[in-house]
Amino acid sequence: MTQPATKTGTMTGTKSATAPVLLIEDEPAVMALVRAVLEGHGYSVVPTESGAEALRLLAEGTFHGVVSDMRTPGGVDGAQVYAWIAAHRPELASRLVFITGDMANEETAATLRRTGAPCVEKPFRVQEFISVVEQTMGKAA
Repeated sequence: MTQPATKTGTMTGTKSATAPVLLIEDEPAVMALVRAVLEGHGYSVVPTESGAEALRLLAEGTFHGVVSDMRTPGGVDGAQVYAWIAAHRPELASRLVFITGDMANEETAATLRRTGAPCVEKPFRVQEFISVVEQTMGKAA
């Protein structure tokens, strides 16, 4: 039996497979698409537009995985979110998927090499994206 969502939208008292995916994306159209794809495949989603807000949510809630843009406003980017997760929520480090439109950037490439996290390049095909999410996080419960 699952507990109702808390005010932050996260689930408490549930197995990780039923916890939501944290989605970090500042572009409204991309946020809407990714959220719809994830929810259409059975994942619950907690959306946020900034890395700083994501860190607050991660500190307070339980998540099944994280989908994060590499570049987010507010002074905390995807690489910093990953570093925080690795230090404070290491069980999530292997369940993070980056999305970016900036694969040619050397900083992005260095982050991907350092973390080993999968990355889907924008614009992406829906099937490609959901395949990477399912390989990384497992299928939704």
